[in-house]
Amino acid sequence: MKQNILKIFTLGSLITFGLSNAQNKPKVVLDNFFNNEKKENKETKVLESWHYTWNDTTNGGFSLLGEIFKKQGAEIATLTTAPTKSDLKKANIYIIVDADIDKEAYGGKANLIDPTTIKNLEEWVKKGGVLVLMSNDNGNSEFVHFNQLAEKFGIHFNDDSINRVKGREFEQGKVIVEEGNPVFSAQKLYMKEVSTIEVKVPAKAFLSAEGKNIAAIAKVGKGTVFALGDPWCYNEYIDGKKLPADFTNYQGTEEWVKWLLKQVK
Repeated sequence: MKQNILKIFTLGSLITFGLSNAQNKPKVVLDNFFNNEKKENKETKVLESWHYTWNDTTNGGFSLLGEIFKKQGAEIATLTTAPTKSDLKKANIYIIVDADIDKEAYGGKANLIDPTTIKNLEEWVKKGGVLVLMSNDNGNSEFVHFNQLAEKFGIHFNDDSINRVKGREFEQGKVIVEEGNPVFSAQKLYMKEVSTIEVKVPAKAFLSAEGKNIAAIAKVGKGTVFALGDPWCYNEYIDGKKLPADFTNYQGTEEWVKWLLKQVK
């Protein structure tokens, strides 16, 4: 009987977390260069990447998101350097989350999005790549260089913070999705401390909170750009342990993943 065994192997700086028969699966590559937080493993004393990474099973990790991508037929990978043209040829979806400010980056110096990266990603999207940009709010994310990339697609993340939540007042973080949304079914999502977004052609806003845009989609050439002002789908808010039952972040994450994979050419 064929077994789906998790394998980890390295292709240059591209670390792949996939299945042994995954050659023809769409590949989802998560940045671990512009978001490059590390901490010491308490047991092994080894310095490890954490916070919005596939292998981080703590509250701030993306391990559950990675499982959802794999459940939907994708292969997941991590890129530990700035994306070259060669790297991007191996990717169908490329995700940058919460670009570092210096206080968060390993070594105290953030890797900033540079003109070469912007050019590589712009060309890749036009050829059919699916780019996901998720910011964070004021004081927790780098905006200047992140926006130099986002603005190529008509998207600007504002250096602000809305949907601020005091303690366990979860209702303060609600985002109501109306019928007819292009990504989500009608539901109630939780997004805490979100940066707002401004759009111009070709981008279109599709989600709001407190009467302000917080997410956008841009169709550019053959590709797609998805932008949201919060890394909203990390373990803490999709594992079903913390949020009240009427929040549907796990369902929303599944719908979002399916939507992203449908954009792959």
